[in-house]
Amino acid sequence: MIAVSMLAIFIVLGTIVTAINIYNYNRIVRDSDNILTVLQENNGAFPEDMRPQRLGKDGAEQNGQNLSTGDFPMQKGFSPETRFESRYFSVLLDADGNFKANEHMQIAAVDDEGAKTMALDVFSTGRAKGFYGTYRYIKGDTDEGVRIIFLDCRRDLDHFKNLLTSSILISLIGLGAVFVLVLIFSRRMIKPVSESYEKQKEFITNAGHEIKTPLSIISADAEVLEMDNGENEWLDDIKIQTKRLTELTNDLIFLARMEESSDNIKPVEFPLSDIVKEVASSFSAPAKAQTKSFTYDVEEGISFNGNEKDIYKLVALLLDNALKYSPTGGYVHMDLKKSKNRIVLTSTNTTATELNEAELSHFFDRFYRSDRSRNSAQNSYGIGLSVARAIVDKHKGRIRAYAKDSTCIVIEASFPK
Repeated sequence: MIAVSMLAIFIVLGTIVTAINIYNYNRIVRDSDNILTVLQENNGAFPEDMRPQRLGKDGAEQNGQNLSTGDFPMQKGFSPETRFESRYFSVLLDADGNFKANEHMQIAAVDDEGAKTMALDVFSTGRAKGFYGTYRYIKGDTDEGVRIIFLDCRRDLDHFKNLLTSSILISLIGLGAVFVLVLIFSRRMIKPVSESYEKQKEFITNAGHEIKTPLSIISADAEVLEMDNGENEWLDDIKIQTKRLTELTNDLIFLARMEESSDNIKPVEFPLSDIVKEVASSFSAPAKAQTKSFTYDVEEGISFNGNEKDIYKLVALLLDNALKYSPTGGYVHMDLKKSKNRIVLTSTNTTATELNEAELSHFFDRFYRSDRSRNSAQNSYGIGLSVARAIVDKHKGRIRAYAKDSTCIVIEASFPK
């Protein structure tokens, strides 16, 4: 929650700071270009009368002497002080780029030689306008030749840099302050949820152990009754359902233990290729009995650091799931290989009906089963893939489900080497 919150705030602050500074920079460029345009239209100099004009009662223009600048519209947004505030100069070149003259050197920071060098550099670029250091320039053809006008934007660019630095610094300070606050209050917000989740896992574990005892008794009593009275359909149902409940209870307990942070894996290197082949070969007979085509392709010599029993269970779960949900006469395949820097284990099976893409993201949810599979014949509660995901997560791997085509699904688990 902290990571998501901070990322959201970072994006918002970054967007605001970026937008403000882009607007400020564009404003500097726009205002500079407006001044340069006026200078270009007046042969590299401001017009003598920069005073604003307003209309009299008879509609004629009147000079705006001794009037507040708020009393009339300003031409091009300039103030009467623009001509005195601006530092600029222009250089005249011929059509071939040869220096002809410096004109209107209304600046002290650039001498004649510097102005000539700047103009020749700009002419060689072929650009009509842009920045040369802290100077904004515009180039245009005149009757006398090519005139390049430079406007000193140092002060505006310094203000822009100061605003950029200040806004970034203030945003980082604000981000740090928000992080501290989120860190403090998130614990209070998450604590009830965390406690509820821990209690839920504890309840599943405790209840599972309590349920296992009566299930064992029921199973034993059913065996005794079968010995006394012989086989019958009622005892068979009791035994089948007892077995299903026992498997479900064991899976829930296993899942709860896998999700406990204290249950850390002590990795041991073992031959993964041999494990996968051993489990896969044990499913050959059930697949043949169900008239399903079953193949597997295991790359030799792959070793893995992890819990061997958990990986064994993972392989069995993937194959069991594939066999359960493939139709009679369908196809099941398991594959193990190295791919770049990962070990990839996949199970592939055909389906009786077309796959719904929206369901794929829910395959690893607890007790989830698609509607077409909700029947007792599958002998499943929809928890197997949840257990598989817990095993993969515990080994720092990734698991996903995707459709190979409209009637073929692939479950892929990948682990770092």
